[in-house]
Amino acid sequence: MAQKPISTGAAERMNLVAQDEIWKYRLKAENEARQNWAQNWGFLSTPFKELIKCEEEPATPKPKIKLPERFRIQPVTPVENYIKVLPSPPVPKTTQGFIGWRSGVPGLNKCLEHDDEIRSCKGAYAKELNWPKQGMH
Repeated sequence: MAQKPISTGAAERMNLVAQDEIWKYRLKAENEARQNWAQNWGFLSTPFKELIKCEEEPATPKPKIKLPERFRIQPVTPVENYIKVLPSPPVPKTTQGFIGWRSGVPGLNKCLEHDDEIRSCKGAYAKELNWPKQGMH
């Protein structure tokens, strides 16, 4: 009577020499990791106060150097000196008049804004494509 051939897995389980070599290799790797742990990861066991000790030392102040006049920064001029905002035009009577119309009164822009989002055809199309809000304007 002929015996049935054994599977590859069964053959590997029966190879005791190879299993012994694998076990020796694992033990060797574990011993090396244990010996090198303090060198590689020892900072994890250092107390926190010891780690931040050098950060607590006050930095020495840098000496102030007087800059020449040409390097000094000019004082900021208010924007109002350059930009003049005129009063809002009257509310348009037609919906077509709302195109390009602006108002400085927050309540009058209700038809153009909804929850701080500007409604437009471009925005509606972008929502259909599931674009992020940053890509809509």
